[in-house]
Amino acid sequence: MRHLMTAGLCMLAIAFAATAGAKSTGQPIRLVVDIGKPGATIDRHIFGQFAEQLGHGIYGGIWVGKDSPIPNTRGIRNDVVAALKALKVPDVRWPGGCYADSYHWRDGVGPHRTTRVNTAWGGVVDSNAFGTDEYMDFIRQIGAEAYVSLNVGSGTVGEAQDWMEYMTADQPTTLAKMRAANGHPAPYRVAMMGIGNESWDCGGLMTPDEYTAELRRYARFVGSYDPKQPSLKIAVGPGTDDTAWTEAVMKTWKEHHGWSFDIQGLSLHSYTVYGGWPPHMPATGFDETAYAHVLGETLKMGPLIDKQSAVMDKYDPDRKIALVVDEWGAWLAPTPGTNPAFLMQLNSQRDAILAALNLNIFARRADRVRMANIAQMINVLQAMILTDGPKMVLTPTYHVFRMYVPFQDATFLPVSYDAGSYVHGGTTLPRLDAIAARGKDGQVWLALTNLDPERSLQVDAAVPGVKASSADGQTLAAPKVDSVNTFDHPRTVVPRPISGRLKSGAIMLTLPPASVTVVVLRP
Repeated sequence: MRHLMTAGLCMLAIAFAATAGAKSTGQPIRLVVDIGKPGATIDRHIFGQFAEQLGHGIYGGIWVGKDSPIPNTRGIRNDVVAALKALKVPDVRWPGGCYADSYHWRDGVGPHRTTRVNTAWGGVVDSNAFGTDEYMDFIRQIGAEAYVSLNVGSGTVGEAQDWMEYMTADQPTTLAKMRAANGHPAPYRVAMMGIGNESWDCGGLMTPDEYTAELRRYARFVGSYDPKQPSLKIAVGPGTDDTAWTEAVMKTWKEHHGWSFDIQGLSLHSYTVYGGWPPHMPATGFDETAYAHVLGETLKMGPLIDKQSAVMDKYDPDRKIALVVDEWGAWLAPTPGTNPAFLMQLNSQRDAILAALNLNIFARRADRVRMANIAQMINVLQAMILTDGPKMVLTPTYHVFRMYVPFQDATFLPVSYDAGSYVHGGTTLPRLDAIAARGKDGQVWLALTNLDPERSLQVDAAVPGVKASSADGQTLAAPKVDSVNTFDHPRTVVPRPISGRLKSGAIMLTLPPASVTVVVLRP
């Protein structure tokens, strides 16, 4: 967890309240989408989520118990489920994180749960009221798939085998009968299976050779008991730009994969942490210098992925193995007055921009990056949702994920433009970051991020070969770059609708300062 757009187009004349007082846009940026050279599919799993037994991520965030006055279905919050369903969440990684390598699945099944101390996060008591069956119920309610993390650090191959049998076996075995007795006669589908977590650190302090020895055993003996629905096996990958770990895992795969051993993914963990460890950059109240520094730091994700992908290409030139960025996001200073081990942080407009930049980075590399999980879903780090008792608020990051839903399983389209530069305090960033895709609906979608917090930006977008009669979408802007949504003021940062009309064969978009915009071209 630690290491972390033609002839016949349209003009959009958009007036945003957020642009009032904004400085001049300067010269327009011309952007061209090449629909004749489609790229890879932007896998929907790039928009995955992560929920760890950490702080109030599970307890209070997802689980309130069946007897709670907070409206729930079998103990799971109805408001949270409704919000997450709107995101079309593809998968949820659970139970960790560092917690996974001290989690014993039998503690969290059946009528009598084993209470333990959460030694990974804060030394607090974990009732294990939320276990395997509750997790499976939760992901079914939101329409997601299961991504479970196996305990490699303090567990055994046998324990992991038993867990997978409990979840996936359809034959009348003892463990399948146990699952049925617990109210779930039909087997679950485990779509993805993580073989450990950060085994180079909190998952066991292993060397690459030590981990690959464990990897071979777990990948050989542990998997789905339903041959028609195998689980994708994801190996622990690096947490820095060092390539030794990637070399070891990919070499092992190259030399040994076959009928008895295989993996389908290699993880990568990378958080946006500026200024060293432990994270101390404030989540609110920061100035423009801090804004620029943090975004500059997050843009390092692209070169990091490229460096690790180059190693993977040596052993896997056909890119059969996915690079799975299953922990990413902003790691900032904890909210004052909260338990620092609970990793609670507020979520600002800056974080929304950060999220869009990373999603764009993943989309441009969709031939290799086919899965990612932001950390984390609720109440922890760069969360989608914050809760406080019966109250719930959606964060700016949530709104970015919802705006990007049309990009799930869309076909990437190359975009060319000269962004120009935004410069502040010694940091130089592109003014514009943009991607395009053809959605499953056949329509062309654009995502445009203006990084400049002071100036609005005009984009003249062209898609040769596409005829459009209208264009519309949403823009997420805010009064300030550190604006947040609170329980008392939940709509400070929310998307605003935009629409336009045909004029002069071009789409002209005025993007507010520090904003994320998603639009669709309609025939």
